[in-house]
Amino acid sequence: MFASVYGATTLGLQGNIITVETDISNGLPAFEIVGMAATSVKESKERVRSAMKNSGFEFPMRRITLNLAPAELKKDSTGLDVSIAIGIMVSSGQIPPEQTAGALFIGELSLDGHIRPVTGILSMVLQAKSAGFTTVYVSHENACEALLCDSLDVYAVQSLRQIVHHLTKVETLSKAMTVKESSKEYRYGVDFSEVQGQALAKRALEIAAAGVHNVLMIGPPGSGKTMLAKRLPTILPPLDLQEALEITKIYSVAGLFQESQMIRERPFRSPHHTISVNGLIGGGSIPKPGEVTLAHNGVLFLDELPEFPRSVLEVLRQPLEDGIVHIARVHATLTYPARCMLIAAMNPCPCGNYGSADQICTCTPGEIRRYVRKVSGPLLDRIDLHVQVDRPLYGELVCATPQEDSATIGNRVLAARERQIFRLKKYGCHCNAHMGHRTLRETVNVTKDAHAFLHRVFDKMKLSARSYDRILKVSQTIADLAGKEAVEEDHIAEAVSYRNKMQRM
Repeated sequence: MFASVYGATTLGLQGNIITVETDISNGLPAFEIVGMAATSVKESKERVRSAMKNSGFEFPMRRITLNLAPAELKKDSTGLDVSIAIGIMVSSGQIPPEQTAGALFIGELSLDGHIRPVTGILSMVLQAKSAGFTTVYVSHENACEALLCDSLDVYAVQSLRQIVHHLTKVETLSKAMTVKESSKEYRYGVDFSEVQGQALAKRALEIAAAGVHNVLMIGPPGSGKTMLAKRLPTILPPLDLQEALEITKIYSVAGLFQESQMIRERPFRSPHHTISVNGLIGGGSIPKPGEVTLAHNGVLFLDELPEFPRSVLEVLRQPLEDGIVHIARVHATLTYPARCMLIAAMNPCPCGNYGSADQICTCTPGEIRRYVRKVSGPLLDRIDLHVQVDRPLYGELVCATPQEDSATIGNRVLAARERQIFRLKKYGCHCNAHMGHRTLRETVNVTKDAHAFLHRVFDKMKLSARSYDRILKVSQTIADLAGKEAVEEDHIAEAVSYRNKMQRM
């Protein structure tokens, strides 16, 4: 007897509906799975066989042929276990075929019939919704994530026996209920008011937050670079619904989503300098999201930048420029979003004391050059703001004057973002850093004096076309923070002051 039921897998961030076609015929007992199944799917034969037997159901001792369509799509997910088991039971006459119409079955089976959770549920159910499905059966642990997609009846099940009994009317399962999303604003455990002094660094981070610019902080150990970077998310605008959905899908596919509600805070990722290329960009035979994608719509913080392998840093060029990552493998070519803000920190030299007024640098000129050259010029050119972070003075540390808090800075950032959104909405971007060359020319209004000043700077500093564009973008952000309609000379001057300081070392 032939039967078709439906399961789902993910490829990249995209959910894919899989038709599980089952045919049971007379002949010697055999169980064959075709349709470009990975090892994890082929191993489901033994899990399904044991789960059905230990759940009290009959496993047909005949020839079973199972096809996973579409056949050209590689399937690498244990989440097809439940759909395979249900397909066999429908084909063997243990479940009426009409009971599975419009239903999607997702979950991994244990040998005793318990249903385990899988990753990427949100992407799967969103695809199911668009494909016209009305019902989805998932593990009890995946129910909250599945409920993030409305217009679907979600059944949270703990075992194969529960699903079969529900489909055969032996017992009736209740639909899973949506958890009401909290209206409380997310509160961070850190605040900019805790940072004493460092006015220049705070200003640079405010500009970066307003225009989504990349920042490099250069300073000796203990100057507060990491402290500043960890507080950057506290001044970023709140996520809108589309951004929150994108982040939640990414974390779901990566297996990092364990919440009952959609992710509402901006990501902050800080990988160790021993990370590999695949760890940063994404990789594997079926590539999983890397750190640059996990930081999408948030902050990617690279501490001790020169300690990262050169090969790892160089792969950041495309994501920083285009906001996406292309990964090509034999079975698939995937594109992951990577619109993150890069915040990097480094010492000025191996010992960290180069340029210090009160500490002696023990490094030779050759050691300093080799240390600085670990970070390539093209990568530095893609970082808009370079800021020197000095050790705070004792008087600044013990100062009783209250420092500006994150809420105050965040309000200025939000106002600047709103100006950008209004100005750039017809161009399909939302912040100054993402402006293309055409958008830049059509939207940035530069005064005559500012043009003349920028001309002199361009000739004297021998800037590239990319540097020219980035100076204009930063200048526009500074103007937005000041509430100005046009970019003035002082805005250009401040933007230029943040250009590559590595050249001066």
